[in-house]
Amino acid sequence: MNPPPEDKSAPQRTQAASTAGIPFVFSAPSGTGKTTVCQHLRSLLPNLRFSISHTTRPPRPGEVDGRDYFFVTREAFEKNIADGELLEWARVFDNYYGTTRATVDAATREGADLLIEIDVQGAKTLRGMEFPAVFIFLLPPSLDELASRLRRRGTDAEDKIEMRLATGREEIRALPLYDYAVVNVDPAQAARDIAAIMQAEHHRTGRFSAPAEDIRGLLTSDD
Repeated sequence: MNPPPEDKSAPQRTQAASTAGIPFVFSAPSGTGKTTVCQHLRSLLPNLRFSISHTTRPPRPGEVDGRDYFFVTREAFEKNIADGELLEWARVFDNYYGTTRATVDAATREGADLLIEIDVQGAKTLRGMEFPAVFIFLLPPSLDELASRLRRRGTDAEDKIEMRLATGREEIRALPLYDYAVVNVDPAQAARDIAAIMQAEHHRTGRFSAPAEDIRGLLTSDD
């Protein structure tokens, strides 16, 4: 699949915005369309980094090791758990998924924004750790549309689709865990909404670093 054309309407970071990198935790029920939304995000925000998760599930048609996931054996994944190399991990549908600390640490050191695409279990883990990230949840327009998308995908038997739908309902109930909610009616628009959220987060006063010394002096003065 070719990437979408570059969208010139993407928000641009201004001088007043924070230049420090921000981790963004991104979750969605299976079948919501987060892969397509992420393709649009890559076009809108070419400097945005994407954390690549490790998983023990087999690749789906068209998926590439090191681009979509790092596909590893169960033994290798469990060794990473034992060695403390994972920031978060979860077991979903009899397979492991996880994010390595090294991936996040590298982006933090270099001041890059990082999109961490994980499931709700992983997001709960990071919330419990008070991990300093912005949490974004992608929703389907409706549960009926979610079911239709899963069936159109053609990768799962009906019993597995029903299992994914049941899991999706539970994941949607976890929405209050997140800072922002975006509904994916149109993937291009959903990506623009997420890009706007990312831009706005750089303008929070808690992240603001004044470019001028005289303004910095006013903000740090006790008077």
